[in-house]
Amino acid sequence: MPIYEYESTEDGEVISLLRSMAEADAPVVDPKGRERTFRRRHSVFGVMSSSAGSPQPTGEGFCPCGVAEGGCRHPG
Repeated sequence: MPIYEYESTEDGEVISLLRSMAEADAPVVDPKGRERTFRRRHSVFGVMSSSAGSPQPTGEGFCPCGVAEGGCRHPG
């Protein structure tokens, strides 16, 4: 079963849920009970490239959430 990411339309909090593909777009119950609305978002994953035999991560300048540095709501 895939893991899907959902983002709150009210405050931008991102949660991950393990759901079947058939349930991917089903409504999400707010895990904190605040009745927020969540939308499925495209997940971002890291890609490694190999140069001179040592892998180097690509995509520098991005928050772990996948948003360009300074463009997300994560402290840091």
